Amino acid sequence: MKKRILAFLLLAALLCAVLSGCGDGSAEGETPEDRAAANAITVAIAQDLDDSLDPHKTVKAGTREVMFNVFEGLVKPTSEGDLVSAVAEDYTISDDGLTYTFTLRDGVKFHNGDTVTSEDVVYSIQRCTSAEETSVVPVEAFSLITSIEAPDDKTVVITLDQPNNEFLSYLTTAILPADYTEQDTKPVGTGPFQFVSRTAQDSIVLEKFDEYWGTPAYLDKVTFKIIENSDSLLMSLQSGSIDLCAHLTSTQVDQLGEEFQVLEGTMNLVQALYLNNAVEPFDNELVRRALCYAIDKQAVLDTAFDGYGALIGSSMYPAFAKYFDESLTDYYSYDPEKAKELLAEAGYPDGFDMTVTVPSNYQPHMDAALVLVEQLKAVGVNATIEAVEWESWVSDAYTNRQFQSTVVGVDASNMTARALLERFASTADNNFINYSNEKYDQLFQQAINCYDDEEQTELYKAMEKNLTEHAANVYIQDLADLVALRAGLEGLEFYPIYVLDLSAVRYAE
Repeated sequence: MKKRILAFLLLAALLCAVLSGCGDGSAEGETPEDRAAANAITVAIAQDLDDSLDPHKTVKAGTREVMFNVFEGLVKPTSEGDLVSAVAEDYTISDDGLTYTFTLRDGVKFHNGDTVTSEDVVYSIQRCTSAEETSVVPVEAFSLITSIEAPDDKTVVITLDQPNNEFLSYLTTAILPADYTEQDTKPVGTGPFQFVSRTAQDSIVLEKFDEYWGTPAYLDKVTFKIIENSDSLLMSLQSGSIDLCAHLTSTQVDQLGEEFQVLEGTMNLVQALYLNNAVEPFDNELVRRALCYAIDKQAVLDTAFDGYGALIGSSMYPAFAKYFDESLTDYYSYDPEKAKELLAEAGYPDGFDMTVTVPSNYQPHMDAALVLVEQLKAVGVNATIEAVEWESWVSDAYTNRQFQSTVVGVDASNMTARALLERFASTADNNFINYSNEKYDQLFQQAINCYDDEEQTELYKAMEKNLTEHAANVYIQDLADLVALRAGLEGLEFYPIYVLDLSAVRYAE
């Protein structure tokens, strides 16, 4: 019954929104057997990558997801959530927490054949201290650096002006060759796969890097096909054109045959109805709180996702276990009558009209938005979905903040609580909801200036509670990640951050 309701809602949405899409992404005449013989796979992704493939400039989580296979930092994350040495073979941290000394591995090669030296590391990190050069890492994260030196080709010494127990996580930032000028279009890193080609709005091709310093990739070639339309995606899976696709809906999974195995993890995203706090009526906290009471989050999961997903109540997801405050999940109980009272108190006794801007190529966000629209009707709020192409969403909603509300998922660019919470500081460049709260800003400054891990964790939790208490957004869930993997393939691992690591994926013997 729930799926029939969702199908009806989807049909209704299609009558009032035009969803753009590509073809099915298949190579003419190619079969799964052909790809297996070539030790290659084709992976479907829902969006094109950033205009620039430079890892220090990328904005989209989808770009980081793919290019994780191409770039590495001094350290890198594991699927267990740990940080391990990568370009650096070893490192030490001084007792006062101010000096980090890295020893580079012998013979680490860039994909252009050059050997990584300390000069490349100094260049890469210095580049990330300038807002003109980078956007992936907040410049503030590197503002603590007072000096970075290379006493020899294999040693890098970084000195901070104060201790910071999250600093090492930011050194997952990609190490790039210092004298290379084509990162935008022909990216060069040190990862297990190297970039081969890109056809805009169609595909990205990676190949195994034979001189990789670590455990080599099993696959010889990976082709990422861009398929924005959900119907085209399903057809591509069913026709044999695609071997792996993440972020599927339960409805899509139900239509796959026995040629696929379905793996379940989490997307490590904070999915919410994000509210522009600077525009009416969401500049009124009473209205924002009313919407929180008007939404039945469990019903969203049950109706749109067959119960898959983990409910959340603030801008933190469960994989960040020590920072996740489960008590906030039920801070706003489902209470339509309370919602109506708050709306009346705010001056909207008869409700109001609102627009929900949703990137049309992300079916989970479209599905959630459809259920939210129906629930809001019960409290007199008439919400209309505006389905837009991804590029339009990034430009208009995210960058220029020209939206009223939106359903999307926000991720952490690295394994830090700061990455999820800093964006809501009033002065943050990526504060796309225009949240402005003096107490929140104070807590953030205390947190980033704190070196005691336990104390810092509590400060981050206080920031989460602040977002919840003031109803910055209507929080829903950390989406389940349903991944279709063709039978005969194995080795895919889930990470606590939004990446797709293909280095261990292989054909079973």
